[in-house]
Amino acid sequence: MGSISSKYRGRGLGLELWQAALNRFGDRIVGLDGVVAQQENYRKSGFRLAFRNIRQRGAGGGAAPAGLTDLLTVPIEEIVRYDGSAFPAPREEFLKSWLRQPQAVVLGAVAEGQLKGYGVLRACLQGFKIGPLFADDEEMAERLFAGLLARAPGAPVFLDTPEANPAAIALAERHNMTPVFETARMYKNGAPRMRLDRWFGVTTFELG
Repeated sequence: MGSISSKYRGRGLGLELWQAALNRFGDRIVGLDGVVAQQENYRKSGFRLAFRNIRQRGAGGGAAPAGLTDLLTVPIEEIVRYDGSAFPAPREEFLKSWLRQPQAVVLGAVAEGQLKGYGVLRACLQGFKIGPLFADDEEMAERLFAGLLARAPGAPVFLDTPEANPAAIALAERHNMTPVFETARMYKNGAPRMRLDRWFGVTTFELG
């Protein structure tokens, strides 16, 4: 495999594929999460920085607050409705799979018959990641976050916080989380409309 792949290196094929993909997208909004060091290269292709996503590392544990709901008992239509109030594109089929990952914990906060926030804890190569963590406000996000942390006692837990929401950064700081990595969220042809004030944890890098 090494000899086959090396045969094609240094011939500009990666750049050609990149340009062909961008041409195919036309004037549609295109976004990416790139490493910070590559921002200038992305700018040359027409991308503009929107905000940074900062990966925070902490430890699971603690007591779960009362009143949280197993998200899988909430109708998928309600989950999709709430997700759409924060995320800029419909993703019902994605959510149906994302919420049922092996070893995942999915919690919701329901008030007056409506979802007011939800979060997903999923297993990763080292410990667990939380994402998305969407909530109406900081207090709701805190409750959901605590509930998810309680399901990973003693394990490393990671949360990708959008710097554009100061309340998300404050949440990580309250839980003594440490920044360990960051990406540059960049868009070409404008940027989508989204409620970043509800984003306390990104679903996943690469635009989740």
